[in-house]
Amino acid sequence: MWHSFRTELELPLPVEDVFSFFSKADNLERITPPNLGFQILTPRPIEMRQDAVIDYRIKLSGIPMRWRSLIPVWNPPHEFVDEQVHGPYKTWIHRHSFTNLGGRTRMTDYVRYELPFTPLGDLAYPLIKKQVRDIFAFRNKRIPELLLEGLE
Repeated sequence: MWHSFRTELELPLPVEDVFSFFSKADNLERITPPNLGFQILTPRPIEMRQDAVIDYRIKLSGIPMRWRSLIPVWNPPHEFVDEQVHGPYKTWIHRHSFTNLGGRTRMTDYVRYELPFTPLGDLAYPLIKKQVRDIFAFRNKRIPELLLEGLE
């Protein structure tokens, strides 16, 4: 069964600046909650582009696991997509969209995912839904902190 999550964040920065932040893979560690123990395994520097593959290590509910993402869409400064190739979900597709609002940027995250071991895996959906919501709440707080540092 497919599930989805969507969130938006407006930033008082040009779309090129916001997209530039996301074009640096190292920033993913900076916007991921510490309790996930997120670590990029791919040797750096990582060139973000279409067909880039990035390996990570994360902890979900304290259980360490590996995650491999493919970037099938890379359209600066408007959007990119990362898809889980290997990891904890049956399917995970995350579209990052950036809309120019005349000097401001609306950033939209839209995730479609399937849990493993359907239909039994769907029993964990309430827990996973909360985890996904918490991860993006952390990101939406952390991204402005990092991008607006030193601008005030």
